[in-house]
Amino acid sequence: MRKGADYPGVTVSYFCHDGKGNVLMSLRSNNCRDEHGRWDVGGGSVDFDETVEGTLKKEIAEEYCTNIVEQEFLGYRDIFREQEGTKTHWISFDFKVKVDPTKVKNGEPNKFLEVRWFKIGEFPKPMHSQFQPFLTKYKDRLMA
Repeated sequence: MRKGADYPGVTVSYFCHDGKGNVLMSLRSNNCRDEHGRWDVGGGSVDFDETVEGTLKKEIAEEYCTNIVEQEFLGYRDIFREQEGTKTHWISFDFKVKVDPTKVKNGEPNKFLEVRWFKIGEFPKPMHSQFQPFLTKYKDRLMA
C-alpha cells in the first residue's frame, strides 16, 4: 500500500527563514517523487514510528544540514491532488522555522538541483503546486 494513494499520508511542510526577510527554497530534481524542476519550501512524510516534530527536525537536518533555531506551528491542510491519474490525499502539518543561514547547505544533492535563499515575497518560478495554497493560508504569519 502507498502513502497518500491507498490511504491518507501524513507529512510536514516547513517554511525555513533566517529572521531577516529571507526564505530557503530548493529546486526539485527528477529524483523527487513529483513536481520536478519546481521550487519548494520543504517537507517530508511522517514514518510509522516518528512524531510530527521528530520528522520536522530530521527532514530539516537531512535536506538543509542545519537545526531548528525557532519553530512555530501554523496549522494543517488536507491536500487533494491527482498525480499521473491517481488521486492522492495528504494531511500536512505546517511550520514556520527559523534556521541559522551560515550552516545551511544542500544535504540531498541527488534530490535537489539547488538550494537558495530568496527575499520573502520574491519567490522563484515555477513553484510547487502546493506553495500558493500554503502561502495563501498563512501569508500574514509568514510575512511577519
